[in-house]
Amino acid sequence: MYEEDGVEIYDVAGDAFEIDDDIDLPENLTGLSEAEYAELLDKLGIEDINEFEEEDTLANLPVVAVVGRPNVGKSTFVNRLIGRREAVVEDIPGVTRDRVRYEADWNGIPFIVVDTGGWEHDAKGLAGQVSAQAQQAMTTSDVVLFVVDATVGATDADEAIVRILRQAKVPVLLVANKVDDARVEPEVANLWSLGLGEPFPVSALHGRGSGDLLDEIIKSLPEEGSGIARPAGPKRIALLGKPNVGKSSLLNALAGGSRAVVDSVAGTTVDPVDELITLGDREWIFVDTAGIRKRSKHASGHEYYATLRTKSALDRADLAVVLLDASQPLSEQDLRIITMVVESGRALVIAFNKWDLVDEDRRYYLDREIERELNQVAWAPRINLSARTGWHTDRLVPALDKSLAGWQTRVPTGRLNAFLAEIVQAHPHPVRGGKQPKILFGTQAGIAPPVFILFTSGFLEAGYRRFIERRFREEFGFVGSPIVINLRIREKRKR
Repeated sequence: MYEEDGVEIYDVAGDAFEIDDDIDLPENLTGLSEAEYAELLDKLGIEDINEFEEEDTLANLPVVAVVGRPNVGKSTFVNRLIGRREAVVEDIPGVTRDRVRYEADWNGIPFIVVDTGGWEHDAKGLAGQVSAQAQQAMTTSDVVLFVVDATVGATDADEAIVRILRQAKVPVLLVANKVDDARVEPEVANLWSLGLGEPFPVSALHGRGSGDLLDEIIKSLPEEGSGIARPAGPKRIALLGKPNVGKSSLLNALAGGSRAVVDSVAGTTVDPVDELITLGDREWIFVDTAGIRKRSKHASGHEYYATLRTKSALDRADLAVVLLDASQPLSEQDLRIITMVVESGRALVIAFNKWDLVDEDRRYYLDREIERELNQVAWAPRINLSARTGWHTDRLVPALDKSLAGWQTRVPTGRLNAFLAEIVQAHPHPVRGGKQPKILFGTQAGIAPPVFILFTSGFLEAGYRRFIERRFREEFGFVGSPIVINLRIREKRKR
């Protein structure tokens, strides 16, 4: 990246290229075949860029659920198992609320780890939903890791969990966490009273005993499990938006059940939640993310890490559905989230949720806000829906298809350069300082998102690049997808 006239130029193809005046370089590639074009690029030392999706063969992986009462260190333990800090951890109970899946590997054997919220007996409201999610994880996994705080010992809540585990009829490994040193080890023996066999002393914080436990987990795994890790085929759709905009409600509406914990309290979702959902006779992976309340550098505690997880989920997604509260004025944070999606290069669909709360007056002002605030993403499909009632949720799949098609559009080189020739002839770049830069030729370097490299005789102003982008959209579509236009500027070789 370099800067010229205050504009940043991102050069994915390499440095500015040098051309001798005696090289036979056409003004455009209208009359060249694909083979001739490739030969010309080879002479210039330019390599065409293509993106390939690697086929993921991981399927039917064993599922290991991590359960326990609140604040026994489950998420810290999950981070230790998967070997990276992904699960949100904070020194307060109840940070994890949904079932969250992570891919793990030990000695070349892959499996899925499911982190759950703390289980509480006879819990009501939000805590009751969290407990229900944990209980469902116990009954749908292949192996259960029951985490107990060794410094506290067995509690009545732990014994209640044991009764549920016995009904689940799955292998259970008792994990005595917080055994940070030898002084705590004598307390581990008291956990035999739970009737789950030998407890495994570990320190999730320091890693003590985790290797031996992982060996034992591998021994307990079935050859073919019930989970699927990144199945090849389904597109990943990230649900983004401010807290309490209805992301989890939409996920539940699409899944046809209570997959994600929903509460009127903003910020209920902390970790990204993946769900494989069949819509329109096809499978999709929807990812419910934590609501982004503020800039990550201004957030603190688990909110900061939740924001990082949300950004990570966006990077792994193919498309982002940004939910906006149609009943409320568009905010700066709404626009910031949309900008984050555009900068990530993901396909985009904008969904105005809570449409059942919108009256005629609000519709009038909303139309004005869209015209004024969202003109920079006018190319993104917009739908109106109500996650609570299910109204118009069936319109989501056509919008997804349209955006993904635009995101993966590739323009043949010949057609691209013929169109560039028309643009340059009808609307040449303005003369600046006695010089008029020209577009020599162009190529599409990649898709998802579409990336174009324009080889020019001089710097193209930002306004002219926006003009080219607008004409590209008029001619080739690219609905729902950002477009990246990079420059490689010709420099005359010094004699």
